Amino acid sequence: MEREDQGLHVLHVTFNLDFGGTEQVIAQLVRGLPRDRFRSVVACIDGRAGPMAAGIRDSGGKVVELGRRSGIDWALVRSLRRVIREEHIDVVHGHQYTPWFYACLASMGTGVRIVFTEHGRFYPDRYRWKAAWLNPILAFRSQAIVAISKATRRALSTYEFIPRSRIQVIYNGIEPLMPRPGQREQGRGDLGIPENAFVLGTVARLDPVKNQGMLMTAAARLMHRCPDVWLVLVGDGPERVRLEQRADQLGIADRTVFTGFQPNPGDFMQLMDVFLLTSWTEGTSMTLLEAMSLGVPCVATAVGGNPEIVMHGETGHLVPCDDVEALHQTLWSLRQSPGQLKVLGQQGAARFRAEFTVDAMVARYVRLYHHDTPGNS
Repeated sequence: MEREDQGLHVLHVTFNLDFGGTEQVIAQLVRGLPRDRFRSVVACIDGRAGPMAAGIRDSGGKVVELGRRSGIDWALVRSLRRVIREEHIDVVHGHQYTPWFYACLASMGTGVRIVFTEHGRFYPDRYRWKAAWLNPILAFRSQAIVAISKATRRALSTYEFIPRSRIQVIYNGIEPLMPRPGQREQGRGDLGIPENAFVLGTVARLDPVKNQGMLMTAAARLMHRCPDVWLVLVGDGPERVRLEQRADQLGIADRTVFTGFQPNPGDFMQLMDVFLLTSWTEGTSMTLLEAMSLGVPCVATAVGGNPEIVMHGETGHLVPCDDVEALHQTLWSLRQSPGQLKVLGQQGAARFRAEFTVDAMVARYVRLYHHDTPGNS
């Protein structure tokens, strides 16, 4: 197959295209890269694309589904190598560690540029003996290594033995969510929440790493002091049953709403007076950015990349990880200070527009893709 254009061809290698932060970044890049200068292909190595594939195809990207077996799958290496050849790829962009590993193997001898983005870390982080000798080799083979926060860069250097000087930070960016007139009142009514309630909320997978038990316990303390406080949890996951039982135990089930998975979580963020994120670890939280884009004040645990997004006391508040009383007192203070809530929301929205837009993220990756790419000056 002959190449029909002179644009840069980028192959994104990822696990799949389920709903998640990594997948959102890939979709934003495919949509944001100028079509007259770039062609995007996404290779999903877990054998299926997932629900976000349709949007990528609609944006002009091509999605390829490849299977992966346990161990080092040399058939996958050959399949990726075939995609690189047939699609005339100039840049291979591995998202997360395993896709990067296979991107490096498949690209050997092809002359393509290799980019690796680490989108987040498992909790708790740990050392792996193989990383000490393998990762410096992979880093040497790669032309660019990206972390989505300074905290992620520290983790890559500490736990993955990648030279810190080789790692640059590019923050995630998103399209701002646009508030819909009347959605706050209508949404509250649909959920049975009084119009004048003080609503705390979160949008996240109900998973142990998100530590929703912390926010529920803090919310319960505030609810017992303030009868107008409600809690909304948007999302689903393995912790849902346990969290529903926890709401019963805390005596707040009548003012706690579990919405389940929602395809348009921004509609629910508009109902919230305060957005909460109490994870044990985070990279660059997409939901935190979404809340800020809507001007919803945020309170988050001071972990991972959160302190790089939320400026404590200026655009929101940070609390120590798993410190329920600190969170409770912060929420009590905000409940008593409507003026402070308004200022935090406004300043958070301004910080989002200055630092975390999709245009800013795409522009940084465009420079990265072009730098020293074969055939480009």
